[in-house]
Amino acid sequence: MIKANSVTKVVNTSEGALQILRPISFEVKSGESVAIIGASGSGKSTLLGLLAGLDEVTEGEIYLDGVGLHNLNEEQRAVLRGNKVGFIFQSFMLVQSLTALENVMLPAEIAGLDDPKALATDILTKVGLEHRAHHFPNQLSGGEQQRVAIARAFITSPKILFADEPTGNLDAKNSEKIESLLFQLNREKGTTLVLVTHDTALAEHCDRQLTMNAGELTETTAVRDNKEAI
Repeated sequence: MIKANSVTKVVNTSEGALQILRPISFEVKSGESVAIIGASGSGKSTLLGLLAGLDEVTEGEIYLDGVGLHNLNEEQRAVLRGNKVGFIFQSFMLVQSLTALENVMLPAEIAGLDDPKALATDILTKVGLEHRAHHFPNQLSGGEQQRVAIARAFITSPKILFADEPTGNLDAKNSEKIESLLFQLNREKGTTLVLVTHDTALAEHCDRQLTMNAGELTETTAVRDNKEAI
């Protein structure tokens, strides 16, 4: 489902070129769950954005479900994301002028799904926010905004779900709820799940763990099967 071949990322700074990612090659099978762990600044979120087509590689190739992102322009990548990808942003990225319900409905409306309002209401209930459906983002706590962002990513049942610190702004109770939803989608829908996290308990429930260190990616664990424990 995901294939990266010798992917690098270099950005230009006032002090010269900075190599954020060194050549990275790995694959993720359809329906697999993979956690990317590592210290802050190691390149985890940069890699996640490249895999999702939110940014362009400096060198190398990335394929999503057989489609080469490196061969697409931004508009084409956006269409691909709309059809196949869900993304949970660490910074939420909610539309401030829309209510929680409208934010969650938006991807379903773009995808042309039937009855987006009913779908959004159902998923908001699953994340425990049905009573906040008509509140705007600035009326919600950080944890509530995170749950709205997670609901928005779930609504289209994407083939691939990328999550950047999905439980980072949640308390223990809501973290468990979101973990359950993540792996329920992964298990029941066959959704390929790739997440960046500092939460070791969450990472251990994934099939595989990969570690980022100074822009290099290494395999941390052998394949595991912990999803049924969620």
